[in-house]
Amino acid sequence: MNTKLLISPQSLTFLLAQKSSKTVIIDTRTPEEYAISHIPQSINIRAFFTYLLDSSYPAGLKKLQEYFAQILSGVGISGAEWLIVYEDTLNKGYGQSCRAAFLLKYLGCAQVSILDGGYRAWLKAGLPTTNEVPLRESSIFRLHPNADMMVTTAEMLQAIDNRAIIKLDVRDSEEWLGLSSSPYAVDFCPRKGRIPNTIWLEWHRLMNSESQIPMFRSPDEIREICQSVGITLESIVYIYCFKGSRAANTLIALEEAGISARNYFGSWNEWSRDLSLPIDSRVM
Repeated sequence: MNTKLLISPQSLTFLLAQKSSKTVIIDTRTPEEYAISHIPQSINIRAFFTYLLDSSYPAGLKKLQEYFAQILSGVGISGAEWLIVYEDTLNKGYGQSCRAAFLLKYLGCAQVSILDGGYRAWLKAGLPTTNEVPLRESSIFRLHPNADMMVTTAEMLQAIDNRAIIKLDVRDSEEWLGLSSSPYAVDFCPRKGRIPNTIWLEWHRLMNSESQIPMFRSPDEIREICQSVGITLESIVYIYCFKGSRAANTLIALEEAGISARNYFGSWNEWSRDLSLPIDSRVM
């Protein structure tokens, strides 16, 4: 099956009508939002957004893998299904549906798509919603981690002085400028600043964020914006943010434009807490 990375509400409606057990829709919003209304047949897994990676060293990655394997097994996902994830809008949840898609692919799921425009696009299309929670039997999720998708702290450290690798910071401006340690609180992390030798491209720029239903810009527009900061189709790009969400959102945009990249999933949350790692702490 040729699975598109982005799927429209209309295409998802067609899949729902087929009532295939091989299609699973995952809502990444809060349980409270899900309880009010959601796409029919969807299940709520908030952990795709809330989980913080302790460490991108082997023990931390093993913990992540086992944590999600247990959750996915509990809701009857084996990894062989077509998994479609959504959030409220692509620019409001810090890229949480993209983070979910990234994690699912990293864990070994081959068929993963993101609802283009999110739940707001579904509502705008006048499509049905429900507050009913589907019953699903448990199964066994088959882990097949794809290590090549995720940049580890060791790899990022090794890449700092490598000019052939672009280290891309996609956090919001206050974080990049060194005024805040996270999008949650100014001093959420012990240090503010940047990973040394990084360039900045705020994640919002790759979406038409001003529109009613934000979506990714066209591949040509994305390539033009990337070119403005020195990223080309031939570039090797390591992306980071605070905890891998906005980085995953940017990763999807770059992939749509034909640019290969990898996600430093531990991102600033992991890097800043290890006081042995270098940072550029100058206030810009």
